[in-house]
Amino acid sequence: MRAVALDVHRHFCEVAIVSDGRVRSAGRVAARPQELQLFAQSLGPDDGSRWRSPATRGRSPGCSPHVARVIVVSPSDTGIRQARAKTDRLDARALAKLLSAGELDGVWALDERIRLMRRRLSRRAQLVRARTSVKNEIQAVLMRCLKERPPVSDLFGVKGRRWLNEQQLSVCERETVDSALRHVDFLDTEIAQVERLIGAEASRDLTPRLLHAAECSFSRWLSSRGLDAPRLLPFTAGGVGGSFRGSARDGSV
Repeated sequence: MRAVALDVHRHFCEVAIVSDGRVRSAGRVAARPQELQLFAQSLGPDDGSRWRSPATRGRSPGCSPHVARVIVVSPSDTGIRQARAKTDRLDARALAKLLSAGELDGVWALDERIRLMRRRLSRRAQLVRARTSVKNEIQAVLMRCLKERPPVSDLFGVKGRRWLNEQQLSVCERETVDSALRHVDFLDTEIAQVERLIGAEASRDLTPRLLHAAECSFSRWLSSRGLDAPRLLPFTAGGVGGSFRGSARDGSV
């Protein structure tokens, strides 16, 4: 079996191949979906592919259906960073040798659903940090102007904004406050939108688990009262899940 190693960069992948105990460089492939698909199609079903790049984040784009196995390895796990002679070509050749010798342990390759959830959670965290920074700008204006503590618990709620509008500020400070409030409104909208997407994805993943857990709990409750749970569960409106779905439709929960 050949060992094919790709040292992945932002714009290209350096390729090296070990075949019959001999290592050779195979040039570069553009780090674009079309080029990578063409390269993957040129590999054989007995080939092993190995990717090394922090940019892939546990992903192996395009090679899995065309080779025997794909290994994605973190750059910090290879020991190549400590090499004296370090070029893209030498790194790829070293990776191919390690793959051929079976000395590489792959990281967990996440699937598309988990990658999507991670990106949404990361985007939400970035938006929340940005909103906090903008709110701190308004607090800084109040401190510079020696304003008293706001008499409201939420400075950015209806009462808090009314209090801000009543404050006597210089022209530049008023512009800062008004701009920051518009920015907060925009970030609130973006955070709400990404949270809806996260909630919808989480509910699709958790609902079957919750229904199964509820059905198991109901079964234990029936058994504790000496009732035949396997015989009664099918008649409780299609099981617990059927009861939940029916009650959700008629608005009782």
